Amino acid sequence: MSSIPSAVAPQAAAVKPLHVALALASVYLIWGSTYLGIRIALDGYPPFLMGGIRFIAAGGLLYAFLRWRGHAPPTRMQWRNAMVLGLLLVMLGNGLVNFAEMTVSSGLAAVAIASMPLWVGMFSAFVGRHPSRLEWLGLGVGFAGVVWLNFGSAMSASIPGMLALLVATLSWAFGSVWSRDRDLAAPFMNTAAQMLCGGVMMGVLGLVLGERMHEVPSLRPTLALLYLITFGSIIAYSAYSWLLLHVRPALATSYAYVNPPIAVLLGMLTLGEHVDSRMVGAMAVILFGVFIITRAKARA
Repeated sequence: MSSIPSAVAPQAAAVKPLHVALALASVYLIWGSTYLGIRIALDGYPPFLMGGIRFIAAGGLLYAFLRWRGHAPPTRMQWRNAMVLGLLLVMLGNGLVNFAEMTVSSGLAAVAIASMPLWVGMFSAFVGRHPSRLEWLGLGVGFAGVVWLNFGSAMSASIPGMLALLVATLSWAFGSVWSRDRDLAAPFMNTAAQMLCGGVMMGVLGLVLGERMHEVPSLRPTLALLYLITFGSIIAYSAYSWLLLHVRPALATSYAYVNPPIAVLLGMLTLGEHVDSRMVGAMAVILFGVFIITRAKARA
C-alpha cells in the first residue's frame, strides 16, 4: 500500500480533533442544505451549465486567493490528478446529481446517495483498507436509518434519473478512495484545482448537450447559485477534501447519512413541513450509525 505523499504527511500528523469536528460540521450542515439550493437554482439554470458556473467561480476565487496568499500552484502531476478527481467528483459526482434532481424525487435521491459510504467501504477493501467490523456496522445502521426516513415518501423517478444517480454515487465513492494515495497539492489548493477542472468539464458538457440560457435568471435561483458557490463549494467542498486526507473514508463520507435529516429539519424550520415520530426515530437511528463510525475511528 502506497504512503500518503510527503507534502501532506506533516498535516496528517498534526490533525486535531477540533479541526475534524469543524470539517465534519461543514459537510454535515452545509451539504444538507445544498439539495434544496440545487432545486431552486435549477429553476433558472440548466443542470450542467449551472454546475459549470458554480465550480468555475468557486475554484477560480479560491485559486486566486491562495496564489495571492503565496501558496504554490499545483505541479503538472498534481494538475493531472486534479483533472481525474474533477471528472469523478465534480462532473460525474455532482453534475449527474444536478441532472437527476430534475426527474427524481428527493426521497429516492437521498436513499441512492446514502448508499455511497457502503460503496466507499467496498472500494477501500479492494485496495487493502478494509473497514473494521464496527465501521461496517455503523455504515449499515446509517443506511437503514436513511431508508426508514424516506419510507412512505414519494419515490418517483425516471430511468435516466436513476441511472444518473447510480453513476454519480459510484463515481464519487471511487474518486474518494482513489484520491487517498495520489500526489496532490495542499488540501485547499487541491480543492481549487479540482473545482476548476470539473467546472470546465461540466460547462463544456452542457454546451455539447445543447444547454443554453436564453434569458437572465430571476433573483431567487441566482441567490441559490451564489449560496452553492460560496458555502456548498468553497467551504464545504474544501472541508471534504481535507477530511479525505486526514480521517478514514467511512467517517469522511458519513455526511451522506446526516444530510437527509438536516434537509428534513430545514424543511420543518423554513417551510413549515410536518415532522412525525417516524422521522424522529429514523433520525435517531442515523445519528446512532454515525456515532458507531466515530467510535470506530477513535479505536483505530
